[in-house]
Amino acid sequence: MTSGVRHISRFKPYQRAMHLILFTSFLGLAATGLPLMFSDRPWAGTLARGLGGIQVAGVLHRMFAFMLLALFAAHVAELIWRLTRRREHGLLWGPSSMVPQPRDAAQMWQHVLWFVGKAERPRFDRFTYWEKFDYWAVVWGMVIIGGSGLLLWFPEFFATFFPGWIYNVALILHGEEALLATGFIFTIHFFNSHFRPEKFPMDMVMFTGRVREDELRHERPAEYARMAADGSLERLARPAAPAWQVLAGRVVGGAAVAVGLVLLVLILVGTY
Repeated sequence: MTSGVRHISRFKPYQRAMHLILFTSFLGLAATGLPLMFSDRPWAGTLARGLGGIQVAGVLHRMFAFMLLALFAAHVAELIWRLTRRREHGLLWGPSSMVPQPRDAAQMWQHVLWFVGKAERPRFDRFTYWEKFDYWAVVWGMVIIGGSGLLLWFPEFFATFFPGWIYNVALILHGEEALLATGFIFTIHFFNSHFRPEKFPMDMVMFTGRVREDELRHERPAEYARMAADGSLERLARPAAPAWQVLAGRVVGGAAVAVGLVLLVLILVGTY
């Protein structure tokens, strides 16, 4: 493997599988929830009928919700296990942590200056500030959307603990926060992950689990230098992903992006 063409392993198979479940359940929730959110729009009935009717859409919505909640629970359990049993305290701080740190704010400002030609491009490490924002947006969404969704899903159970007016609040929070999440994912996240000039038409790293070495060196020079120094660059070196895996990723990823963009158009039409 030559330096210019070899790939570096970045995500493990189970991490890619979790991402697949994440975006599948998210798209399913968006597609089944929008007909209720915009029930007074002409396209809402068409979409609901395409899903098998509004009752079927409701059942599917709960199925996708269960998938997402189970995934979130599995992720939290994994983090607890890695922290308590494997003592991976780097999860809480350092270059491999998703916890926002002062350098993220500094790099964000430097990035803004770089956009207007007033500074050098930041030397990003394993996770950039916008990737951390994406991550914590999901966590926030799970707390707000997931929590309010469970309240609406099991009203009799939660009526034991909460007053009746909380259901009105939960209904508003569930719909508005879900609308915000879908709008963000289908615009900002899609752009950062797929539509940037250096990534277009699609970033394949979450489908193949590996990234070209020259791409890693350019996009995350701090991580590349650290990996070269501690020997992990050689340890994680891989050949290019097989053609079938790349094709499958493009088909699945392309379909997900297409569905997301269609739903985004429907949101814009429904809003305006």
